[in-house]
Amino acid sequence: MKDEHTPEECVARLKLLAEPTRLKVVRLLWERPRRVGELQAEIEIPQSLLSHHLRVLREAGFVVAERDGKGVRYELSGKVSVSGNREVIDLGCCTLSF
Repeated sequence: MKDEHTPEECVARLKLLAEPTRLKVVRLLWERPRRVGELQAEIEIPQSLLSHHLRVLREAGFVVAERDGKGVRYELSGKVSVSGNREVIDLGCCTLSF
């Protein structure tokens, strides 16, 4: 993938994922889209704190939110490329392997 980000932008993206809760959210969304309640049950943090992390991830372009009945469903953004084995994430400036 062509590098579309400056080094500063890449550092900022990596810092966002360096926060353990945000990384957990991204890894859960690799598996499938989820509603807030599902994420909260998996991560076991207060909903207000989870909402904060989801907002940060949305603003950074990592996740998108879609209305799903009375709730909101979150999924990885099309800007985040996940490999077929779901253990590598391509951030556009670099890749992370788990």
